[in-house]
Amino acid sequence: MNPENYLYLSAVLFTIGAAGFLLRRNAIVVFMCIELMLNATNLALVTFARMHGDVGGHVFAFFVMVVAAAEVVIGLAIIMAIYRSRRSASIDDASLLRY
Repeated sequence: MNPENYLYLSAVLFTIGAAGFLLRRNAIVVFMCIELMLNATNLALVTFARMHGDVGGHVFAFFVMVVAAAEVVIGLAIIMAIYRSRRSASIDDASLLRY
């Protein structure tokens, strides 16, 4: 299989994630779009590492996955706090937590 196909897939996934991040107002959907963008980046990193025969891209993709796992834990805790206090998962309600 041609490595460019993986890069095209990565670009399409990243574009879908960026569009969802910019257009949606639900916090959980925005959160999933961020994860989709991180996975697209990992696919591109692994593809470039495979093309050049280097292990550095694989290692960096592993660290991105670790950071994404930590982001999931913290992000979902914040989303749950917003939902419990406001009964909504809208991004617009997040600014109301200050009061």
